[in-house]
Amino acid sequence: MAIYELSIQSSHLVYAEVIAVTSAMRKNSRWSSLSSRGFPSVGSSMGLRRTTHQTDHRPRDPHPESDLMGGFEQLKRALRSIQTDVRQLPVSTLLGPFLDIIRSPLSTGPISSTALASLHTFLVYGLVSPTAADIHPALTALSNTISHIQFEGSDPASDEILLFRMLAVIDACMTGPLGPHLGDVQVCELLEAVLTICCQMRRSEILRRAAAATMHSLARTVFSKLNTLDPEEAERQLRQQEESETSSAFTEKLEPETGTSTEPHPPAPPYGLLSIRELIRVVVNLLDPTDPVHTDSIRLAALDILNVVLQVSGNTIGSFPSLYTIMTDKGCKFLFQLARSDNLLILQLSLRVISLLFDTMRQHLKLQQELFISFTLDRLASFSIPNPPTLRLKLGNPPPLLLAPQPHLARAMLLQIPPEEDDIPRPYPRLGVQPARGETRELLLETLGHLARQPSFFGDLWVNYDCDMNCEDLFERLVAFLTSGVYADQYPGVLESHQYTSQLMRLDLLLTFIDQMASRAEYESSAPPSSDFPKPEQMNRLKAQKKLLLTGTARFNSKPKSGLAFLEENGLIYSDSHGKAGVPRAQSLAMFLKNAPRLDKKLVGEYLSKAENVDVLKAFIGLYDFRNKSIAEAMREMLESFRLPGEAQQIERITSTFAEIFFASEPAGINSQDAVFVLAFAVIMLNTDLHSPNIRKRMTAEDFQRNLRGVNFGSDFAPEYLQNIYDTIRKREIIMPEEHTGQAGFDYAWKELSLRSKTSGPLIVCHTDIFDETMFKLAWKPIVSSIASAFETFEDEYVVQKVITGFRQCATLAGKFHLPEVFDYVVMSLSHATGLLQDDVSMNSGHPVTVNFPEVEVDGQTVTVSSLAIRFGTSFRGQLAAVVLFNIANGNGNAIRGGWTQIFEMFQTLFLHSLLPTRMLQTEDFLGGVSMIPMQGNASTPTPVPARSDGGLLSTLSSYLLTPYGPSTEVAMPEVTDRDVENTLSAIDCIAACRLHELYTQIMLLDWDALVAVVKALTDLADRRTIRLLARVSENNARYESPAKQLPYDPASVFLLETMVSITVQKPDNIEDIWPLVFQHISGLLSSAVRFSVLLIERTVVGLLRIALILAAKPSLRDQLYIALDLLGSLPPVIVSAVAEQLTAGIALIIKQHRDVISSSTEWGLVFALIKESWGLISILEEFAYVPGRAVAFKSDRRTRTVEATPLNPNLERGLKAIDLLFTLKGTLPRWIDQSSLPREQAWKAGWTPLLVAIGRQCAGLIPEMRHLSLNCLQRVLLGPHILAQGNAAIDVIYLFDHVVFPMVDDLLRPELDEDARHHHHHRGPLSESRLKASTLLCKSFLHFEIGSTSTANPELRELWLIVLDFSDRLMRSCGRQDQLFEAVPESIKNLVLVMHASGILVPPPAPPSSPGGLITDSRDEEQRLMWNETLDRMTPFIPGFLEDLIPSPPPPTSSTSAPPLNIKTSDSISTAEPTLAPPLI
Repeated sequence: MAIYELSIQSSHLVYAEVIAVTSAMRKNSRWSSLSSRGFPSVGSSMGLRRTTHQTDHRPRDPHPESDLMGGFEQLKRALRSIQTDVRQLPVSTLLGPFLDIIRSPLSTGPISSTALASLHTFLVYGLVSPTAADIHPALTALSNTISHIQFEGSDPASDEILLFRMLAVIDACMTGPLGPHLGDVQVCELLEAVLTICCQMRRSEILRRAAAATMHSLARTVFSKLNTLDPEEAERQLRQQEESETSSAFTEKLEPETGTSTEPHPPAPPYGLLSIRELIRVVVNLLDPTDPVHTDSIRLAALDILNVVLQVSGNTIGSFPSLYTIMTDKGCKFLFQLARSDNLLILQLSLRVISLLFDTMRQHLKLQQELFISFTLDRLASFSIPNPPTLRLKLGNPPPLLLAPQPHLARAMLLQIPPEEDDIPRPYPRLGVQPARGETRELLLETLGHLARQPSFFGDLWVNYDCDMNCEDLFERLVAFLTSGVYADQYPGVLESHQYTSQLMRLDLLLTFIDQMASRAEYESSAPPSSDFPKPEQMNRLKAQKKLLLTGTARFNSKPKSGLAFLEENGLIYSDSHGKAGVPRAQSLAMFLKNAPRLDKKLVGEYLSKAENVDVLKAFIGLYDFRNKSIAEAMREMLESFRLPGEAQQIERITSTFAEIFFASEPAGINSQDAVFVLAFAVIMLNTDLHSPNIRKRMTAEDFQRNLRGVNFGSDFAPEYLQNIYDTIRKREIIMPEEHTGQAGFDYAWKELSLRSKTSGPLIVCHTDIFDETMFKLAWKPIVSSIASAFETFEDEYVVQKVITGFRQCATLAGKFHLPEVFDYVVMSLSHATGLLQDDVSMNSGHPVTVNFPEVEVDGQTVTVSSLAIRFGTSFRGQLAAVVLFNIANGNGNAIRGGWTQIFEMFQTLFLHSLLPTRMLQTEDFLGGVSMIPMQGNASTPTPVPARSDGGLLSTLSSYLLTPYGPSTEVAMPEVTDRDVENTLSAIDCIAACRLHELYTQIMLLDWDALVAVVKALTDLADRRTIRLLARVSENNARYESPAKQLPYDPASVFLLETMVSITVQKPDNIEDIWPLVFQHISGLLSSAVRFSVLLIERTVVGLLRIALILAAKPSLRDQLYIALDLLGSLPPVIVSAVAEQLTAGIALIIKQHRDVISSSTEWGLVFALIKESWGLISILEEFAYVPGRAVAFKSDRRTRTVEATPLNPNLERGLKAIDLLFTLKGTLPRWIDQSSLPREQAWKAGWTPLLVAIGRQCAGLIPEMRHLSLNCLQRVLLGPHILAQGNAAIDVIYLFDHVVFPMVDDLLRPELDEDARHHHHHRGPLSESRLKASTLLCKSFLHFEIGSTSTANPELRELWLIVLDFSDRLMRSCGRQDQLFEAVPESIKNLVLVMHASGILVPPPAPPSSPGGLITDSRDEEQRLMWNETLDRMTPFIPGFLEDLIPSPPPPTSSTSAPPLNIKTSDSISTAEPTLAPPLI
């Protein structure tokens, strides 16, 4: 209280107050005509003696009114003797008149009220000095007067004004400078006065509230002094005061002083622990809900005071045993009972005090906190759902038993219902328990939430309860309760507002738990606070032992022998034949049965009462100390630990054993053991008779005594003894276990709790992270599931943000504790929230579906608008989930295992809707480098064309290969709106924020275990879309006898395959772990290759060969390489032909980079078997090249001559491309031949023949463009360097001409070509031009291969030369004389003849001699003569005289000198486009 400064003299203020009081007095009739009588002071000063003798029957003071008024006159005179400061006066002089008038029964309300106002004024202005000599007696008089104020009531308003002023005086006295000088008695009196006003219901609401406010102020003042006291010293002084006092301060009242004593009063010590304890005791007693005198209003006032007390000194009370004993016993007992109140005000305030109590004193309230939380969960648990298996927390098998018998009964105390027979209580209300609803439910949840916000709350639960043998698993139960309550379907029949509030509160508690662990994880404070702090390993052992004990208890409750055998097996009751620590087996078992938690008391009684367990029964009852106890109390104590069985023989056995042991304790008044036996039965009967509701006529004490006459060893029991037993049983029924109900059950349960508190020890505050890993491992799954449900359910932005934070914190904790399954569960939960797993387009009735998604241009960017992009762009929640998921995955890839399935499933969905980054859509092969995965196959069906007569297999393949991506099922999309584009752009921005490319890059850097998980996820998804899909389709086809069909093209399968292969190729160090998984998928595809699209199979072959390159580099995996090649070799020819180009290039690359992998004939045989099959590519390309010509022929046959093949014809474009591809193979073949171990000639034939034959066939096609391109390509191949890369010795020239050159020319001379030229007049010129090119190529090839490689005539050369001449003849006959061909053929033959002549191959005969009879010398050999003669004979029919004119016979030699060689210049028509190996000709 503040002290104010006076601006006037203090004496003037006192004068004014005296006048105010005396004026009020004179308004009363008693003092209206009163004057001063006598001169006592004057007489005394002059030596006069006044007699004070009074007769016994006359009052000592016949005029008390004058004395009261005279006191004020004396005060006035005293004021005149001082100058200005009233503090010079004794305090008793200043306050005496005012206290006298207040104390006087003659005073009225207005007078006392005025006097109180004066006292308040003196205190406010500091006129009462704390340092005055008589301050202590003055304060004693002040407190005594105020607390015992008397006055004649006038009207209620005036009376309440007086009380208001009294409250003000008390507040000023105790909170001001005088307060510390008050003693314990004075403080107690003042507090009692204020508290009395608070509890007087007849007073007005305003007065009681003012008194309550004053009481709060006084309580703050009093209890703040606790902070200045030394606990040990204060407790010692308290014990001394209790020894010197005979009663408490509230029952002993100080006698008011009747006069002024001149003897000095010894100063009383300042108030301390005594008055503080008394205040707590009185306030706690006011809370007793069983006291009918105390109303709810009084309890509310007491709760308010207790709330203030705990706010001020809650943390300090725990240091004073005398204080926290009251709070932990009666305080908690009454508060917990009030927590069941239906009065919301009582409930709200009691819960507030309870939460404060646990906040400030929880170290002393271990069992009380267990009781309260268990009670709260019982009332809050959902009341209509069954036991949900997905949310029950389990530490093992069997499930944990949650409650010990003591807390079980303690909860029964709160609920006031009989406990269940079931020994395994569940976290749901038992039958008959009314769950909390509405505001009550919210209040309980708020209280629970307040407790849970303590940083160490969840750790405290785990260490103190879940790891304690005798306590309930509160942590597990609380987590199960919180997680189940987040789901909306857990609240049937509940108002929506209450449901939402409950969900939000539970979610907030879960997130608080996660946030607390995450906060501790940031500081890495893994060390325990002290050396004696429990270690995690120790707690885990205790938890494991508790699990065993619970399991054994459950088995005992089902079958006692089985349970005891289990307990013995695990060393929980006795470890050897003598028991633990030398305790006999019976004694060890008895101790377990008496003290073990959760045992069924009925089964315990039945077990003990069996004849074979007499030793255990004796040991069990022997554990009780019956000394100095009556038989009623002894039996009460014994029967609280088990339930009497129902059979008389069993009861007799128990009673007999009890009698033996009780008599051994030498009870007074009992003479024999038999007397105890009979008396025990009599007590049981008396208990039943007095308390059974079925008995109307109760047994009297006389009846009880009469029944026991002569049983005490032939004599009677003392009547007082039996009367005492009767009264005890009548007042307190002996209640069997599990039958305690109502107040009796409450009292019994609290008694058990008090007993346990003596041995349970203090609560361990676990503000450390050393237990977080264990708790998180136990609770993460339901927590993450609940958070995910909240993410999908709640709409509030703040809540969603907290949920996102919770996800991140769960990921942080999972990373710290190395729990990949947590990441998997987080990924799984968030992935469902994204909506990206709903692949409504990629699969339709089990078959892949492709969609022609429209594309639009936005700021120069092509945007694909799909249904998923639109939906994802409009779902802000889905976008949040995606960003959170991928941000968690980024950087935590090594911690994810099963979650990769969801991640790649989302990748797959994004890929199908063109939302993935470009980098993730690329593929690599051996020919084209990097390309994009095609999204769609060719939807058009090719026009049927007639099959070639000479290519049955190839003709059959044409329908398969003309559409390289196979058939597809397409879905059309509606038109695109601006809103759709906007939503799609939003989806694209979200995907960019997810940083998928970074995650894709990190995948390549994962550790081996995470990498294996990635590949498993990919193979699983890929199998689902390919192999398993094919199995289902095949099963359906077989069931309905439908023909087997090829599966439509599925781009997602290619995407998954390419991703799988890319990861495998980029992680060669982990190939041994990855290869079996990848190979299983690839082999599954290739084993049914004809049922999948060709593109998928082609990419599969490429992927297998890319991986084979890695296998070839590792000697330990060479056998796997050969397995891969063997798998390729087993492909059907149609598939090999389709993928031949990539297959050939891949195998060539393997052999080039790893020549040592193909060494044996077996290995080469495998390779060439593949090569042989792969030449089917040439046939396929040839088939493509035939298509345009066949199409023209087909139209000609149908006489549709107006339809022409034009350069815009797609078939023509495809045919030209096929010829180009055939030509590109020329660069591959030399490498194969060089690396082959076959003979060179054999290798050359195997390599070059298919290619040259295929190109040669195209030289005679119906389409001029095709013929010209083919002729040019064939010329470049034949005359180029590639075909001679292995040297001339490797070439079989005759074979080459017979299979390539001659058939090509022969095809060009077919009559069909002439007929086609006649139908299409513009084809005539091109046909002649083609034959001209063929004639030139014929001659060049002959020159290149034959003449250039030999200089002598031989039969093979002669044979080829004559065939060349035959074809030249046919070529000239095929054209008219005006054609260029007619002139070009002789010119080409001319050049050949000149070269052959220059080489000495074609030598004319010598000229006839110039003189007759001269000798003709022919120097030619036989081959030269045959060459000339046959050439002449063949050329004469179509070029008569050509040879003789070109090479005349030489003149006869004139000397022995040989003629110089001819210098021949070849015509331009014979010059080659490619360099040759022929001799240079000029």
